[in-house]
Amino acid sequence: MGKVLAIVSQKGGVGKTTTAVNLAAAFARRGLKTLLVDTDPQGSVRYGAGLRKGHATAGFSDYLDGTRPLRDVILPTALPWLRVILAGSVSDSADHTLYQRRVADGTLLPELLETARARCHVVIVDTPPGLGPIVRGVLALSQHVIVPLQAEPLALQTTPQILRGIQDLVSRNPELTLDGLLLTMVDAHSPSSMRVVEYVRAHVPRHLVLDTMVPRSEAPSEAFAAGQPVVLRDPGDAASQAYVNLAAQLADRFQ
Repeated sequence: MGKVLAIVSQKGGVGKTTTAVNLAAAFARRGLKTLLVDTDPQGSVRYGAGLRKGHATAGFSDYLDGTRPLRDVILPTALPWLRVILAGSVSDSADHTLYQRRVADGTLLPELLETARARCHVVIVDTPPGLGPIVRGVLALSQHVIVPLQAEPLALQTTPQILRGIQDLVSRNPELTLDGLLLTMVDAHSPSSMRVVEYVRAHVPRHLVLDTMVPRSEAPSEAFAAGQPVVLRDPGDAASQAYVNLAAQLADRFQ
């Protein structure tokens, strides 16, 4: 059986979707059958996953409401081993209440992830910010979770909350492992950014902080604008190399 890896954060704008997209691409480049599922109603995965031009826009929400079968929402990408399920039509809606209820209370998410685990080595789920019903539903079905944490002072205020919430969910799901906090957008030339790194490494248990850090770079944003994962568009970039290295470490853990 494959592993489900949830990418979770307390707030937006910390590199959550960038992490999901680039880890998925890095796993696929290693020859691992990978499925990337976007459960975030914002639907940002569609902008950077390397989907082929003219791809369908239906996705997970359309599968949930019964308007599309699963086979219609699994989309190919530029990588032979990577498939993507977008958020779907919920991204065009202002009210996500019904969508949240369907994810939290329905049986289709468990069925989808069970089927995907049987066919893939890795299933990566991009989730909405916070620990709402969608995130809790995903974590109840996951084996691994990573928490991207932007290396800026405001992010420190949310760290205890997200860690407490995930540790509570780990106690309820014996299969779930918190692989750690992933420090993102680390600016070696910014004293405040480096103070955050030092604080996290000093005050968070060592096993809860990943050794790999993603440095601040323009390349991931430029890659997203071009509709590609940065690990494909600019493999020599330091952020790209960080995601490739992290995928290698995680692949060893998963096996």
